[in-house]
Amino acid sequence: MDIVEQFNTYRSQMNEKIMASDNLVIKRIFNLDTNAYQAGALDVMTKELLGLACSMVLRCDDCVKYHLGKCHELGVTNAQIQETFSIATLIGGTIVVPHLRRATEYWEALNN
Repeated sequence: MDIVEQFNTYRSQMNEKIMASDNLVIKRIFNLDTNAYQAGALDVMTKELLGLACSMVLRCDDCVKYHLGKCHELGVTNAQIQETFSIATLIGGTIVVPHLRRATEYWEALNN
């Protein structure tokens, strides 16, 4: 199983378990997250790239993978990803570099 399939399978399984708890607050947080990335004043691609950059700065590898997957689905180009990576690394500093490495690996896996 490659890293993309492994991540997606794990995420789906755990989300099912979390949602099965029937916790209203968690359900509302998940719903808010879903709705925040819908088209509005900003298009969906821009929002996903913003989410990617923020996730890198916050050093959340799961979030980075999720947003890279969405960017891939939306047809984001390698050049757009690289610019987003550069902004995130600039803002986050050198502590983001390990996450940049893993993000690059995941982006390559999505494109194979």
